[in-house]
Amino acid sequence: MSTPFHTSSDAATAQVQPCGGTADRPNLIITTTILASSLAFIDGSVVNVGLPAIGADFHAGASELQWVVNAYLLPLSALLLLGGAAGDRYGRRRLLIAGVALFALASLACALAPTLGWLLAARFVQGASAAMLMPNSLAILGQTFSGEAKGRAIGIWAATGAAAGAIGPVLGGWLIDIGSWRFAFLVNLPLALAAIWLAWISVPTDSEQESDPLDSMGALLATLGLGLTTWALTEGSAHGWSSLAVALISAGCAFLIAFLWVEHRRGDRAMMPLVLFGSPSFVGLTLLTFLLYGALGGLFVLVPFVLITAGGYSATQAGAALLPLPLVIALASPLAGAFAAKTGPRWPLIIGPIVVALGFLLMIRVGAAQSYWRDVLPAIVIVALGMAGAVAPLTTAVLMSVDEHHVGAASGLNSAVARTGGLVTTALIGAVLATTGSSLATAFGIACVCAAILCAGASLSAFVLIARDQT
Repeated sequence: MSTPFHTSSDAATAQVQPCGGTADRPNLIITTTILASSLAFIDGSVVNVGLPAIGADFHAGASELQWVVNAYLLPLSALLLLGGAAGDRYGRRRLLIAGVALFALASLACALAPTLGWLLAARFVQGASAAMLMPNSLAILGQTFSGEAKGRAIGIWAATGAAAGAIGPVLGGWLIDIGSWRFAFLVNLPLALAAIWLAWISVPTDSEQESDPLDSMGALLATLGLGLTTWALTEGSAHGWSSLAVALISAGCAFLIAFLWVEHRRGDRAMMPLVLFGSPSFVGLTLLTFLLYGALGGLFVLVPFVLITAGGYSATQAGAALLPLPLVIALASPLAGAFAAKTGPRWPLIIGPIVVALGFLLMIRVGAAQSYWRDVLPAIVIVALGMAGAVAPLTTAVLMSVDEHHVGAASGLNSAVARTGGLVTTALIGAVLATTGSSLATAFGIACVCAAILCAGASLSAFVLIARDQT
């Protein structure tokens, strides 16, 4: 999952300083960044609807289907911060165009994939290229606009991203129903070509800059650590905890420990400065983000799968079933933001995840749903209301939890943590994806209870760790 509902990276990434040149066509720049980032938003959601069709085409089991999602999320989670730093060093326009072009090529490779292994390799390249284009599309907005105009531009960017994430499953489901899951990847090509052309003619040429060397060792260790840990969790959830799974998770933990050591040595030059975790509020926000967005990531994968497999929904119907989620969040988030502005972000971040947990408990009925309006829609709406209560306050709280020097790093890290949460939960749902027949509803219900527990843990982390005087 690459959810457009996580916005904490928006404010900080856009606080960049101009890197050279002035924008003669600001409206075209907004269009360019929207088209570029929409590639990642659409592709991050559309594939979930296609999992049953992909599994049937390649005769793939549960663990293979998990990797169709996680092969994308893994590099996106591990390389997101590096992608932004690379834009600062080598030029944001250059990284945006390269990222979009690579994403298009990887999408074509996905559409033409003759084997599952080919598809997974192409998905990995998609995730790496998304880590290039997403932070740099927003940074270009930050260097183009200032003051109120910047706020309006970022608002348009975020709203359109949410719309793209909402439309993605419906569009993907329709393409799957009229032809093949491969068509869902081909839709990226005209969007990518338009984004490249617009970036070429509208975004100012990059100026040469000197900056610190990239934290390439940290990025490598993070990718290896997350990759091996994800592999272990995938194998363990789908096939049981064999000696291979234990060895993989041990190796993954060793790489993650090495990553922490490298980040400690690099200090403020690290992609994840450890000084951030000196703030209890930031620790609480990081835990909240990981748990809450982890639960939401599982929802995006499991609900369409269960509706198609057990409920007999078409791919289009399954994609449309989730449509109320982004719509309610978009409508309710401004009200939640206004409430948080009066009370401070702490209580909205305590209450919001509890509401999401209640929605997940109500979602237990989805596994054996007889009526969308009675069994599915109420649960989706309650989850959406809870998320709306948390999204805007989370952005505010992250920016308030650290000093001004570390705002960009803290916000970018929080965005990466949100995607890592989805990565880990997707690796843990193999038992549900492997279940067939009447037992699928029971397995899905257990997953919903687990998701509710994650949300309760997110609320608890906010209650215990976020400063009470944070207003």
